[in-house]
Amino acid sequence: MTSSRPALEWLADAVLYQIYPQSFADSDGDGIGDFAGIEARLDHLSWLGVNTVWFNPCFASPFDDAGYDVSDYFSVAPRYGTNDDLARLVDAAGRRGIRVLLDLVAGHTSDRHPWFTASADDPGDHRYIWAGPDRRPEGFVASPGARSGFYLPNFFESQPALNFGYGRTDPAEPWRQSVDAEGPRANREALHEIMGHWLSLGLSGFRVDMAASLVKDDPGHAETVKLWRELRARLDAEHPHAALLSEWGDPAVSVPAGFHADFFLQFGAENDGLMLRSLWNNFEGTVSEQWEPRAPYFDAGGLGSPQTFLDGWRRATEIIGDAGLISLPTANHDFSRLACGPRTAEQLPAALAFQLTWPTLPAIYYGDEIGMRYVPGLPEREGSRLGPRYNRAGSRTPMQWDDSPNAGFSTAPAEALYLPLDPDPDRPTVAGQRADTGSLLHLVRRLIALRKETPELGTAGSTEVLHAGYPLVHVRGGRYLVVINPRSEPADSAAPADTAIPLEAMGVTVRGGRIHADGFGYGIFRL
Repeated sequence: MTSSRPALEWLADAVLYQIYPQSFADSDGDGIGDFAGIEARLDHLSWLGVNTVWFNPCFASPFDDAGYDVSDYFSVAPRYGTNDDLARLVDAAGRRGIRVLLDLVAGHTSDRHPWFTASADDPGDHRYIWAGPDRRPEGFVASPGARSGFYLPNFFESQPALNFGYGRTDPAEPWRQSVDAEGPRANREALHEIMGHWLSLGLSGFRVDMAASLVKDDPGHAETVKLWRELRARLDAEHPHAALLSEWGDPAVSVPAGFHADFFLQFGAENDGLMLRSLWNNFEGTVSEQWEPRAPYFDAGGLGSPQTFLDGWRRATEIIGDAGLISLPTANHDFSRLACGPRTAEQLPAALAFQLTWPTLPAIYYGDEIGMRYVPGLPEREGSRLGPRYNRAGSRTPMQWDDSPNAGFSTAPAEALYLPLDPDPDRPTVAGQRADTGSLLHLVRRLIALRKETPELGTAGSTEVLHAGYPLVHVRGGRYLVVINPRSEPADSAAPADTAIPLEAMGVTVRGGRIHADGFGYGIFRL
């Protein structure tokens, strides 16, 4: 879907929906989701009110890391379909007013990419970071080819880092090439070529994986920032409608670096992603051993606080100004879903009401609109396990469409599915919640519609926090009162007016200048 609107303009009005293509909809019965399956389910997204989707990597790959190990940037993975199938999907989405973003893995390739297999046999090739045979630097891996020496991986060993240079060079360490050396220049040009290729076919932009990782040993990300600003300038000149979103986790740095938006993530910034984790993370599901246990704000016991999030959001917003956006996701493919561990279905409406009325770019992870849960105890799949308590597979299970076999995801035998389904016999489904106007799905649809109809509830509306506790009380655009109570116990607070007109509320009243919120209550009111 092409547009004459500049990227930041349309992105400010976006409701982003993340699709993990392996698990969304399978059209051919092989147990793995595909483009045709997504196309067949576009009406669900249109009905919901989504206007922008982001696909996790769908390029050719051996899938050692779920597609984040690319072997060909110009061809899609056959398990999803063909390049023509993707073009058809993008066109079908565009007819419904939905833009499509691809996931661009910029900092590394698969070790089976032709670039790397050639580089592993050619000592004169500098597309990757190579050290000679005399010394194995920390973190480097032995060459698999005729070339002697060692290469630097970017994440897993099967993901060799592309050479974008080093912020600090050292003659004693010749692998630390300048950012202006031949290899880094070639890789910058390749990135530009890859982006231009897909944008010319109707894609609307990219979410860039590990965007901060390109230039190594780069104090303050100075050279990485220069790289992205250069690419953004070329993008603005050639494809001004195209959006760049980063997986950086620090919008205060990444947006000034040239990205239109960045996510609050489970990592990033000086506090290692605490802005997001202080809202959602209840230390079930995906748990990093380095995280300090603390109750999230969305905690039934009421033991958390929104202050860490609010402070981080304010700081980032002040730095960014009107140059870009902060995106707040419900979850993602690397982090637990909202419905995780002890968090029950009755707690989810308040969380979605908060996310869809806060002045960030909302990103809904597939299935969160119906309250799909993180499924514990699953086997490792395509590099999903990152630690003893960190298995990403639980957030990547098949979409639950209906009560037919395999929840309508696939006609394959259950044992052939990409991942097992949630075994809970009461698991939510799209069909079941479509039939129930009181469901989470219908609430999400109404909240998205309200956000679209009410600019004050979007990214540009002002925000005045009146009470930063239980409940969280804030006024958007000077006219709309939002009350969120994530705990199980009731909560009260002063109101900015004697009464208010409810637009979407459950368990919250405004009378006589006071707010009363039942446990897990939420409300959006017009003052």
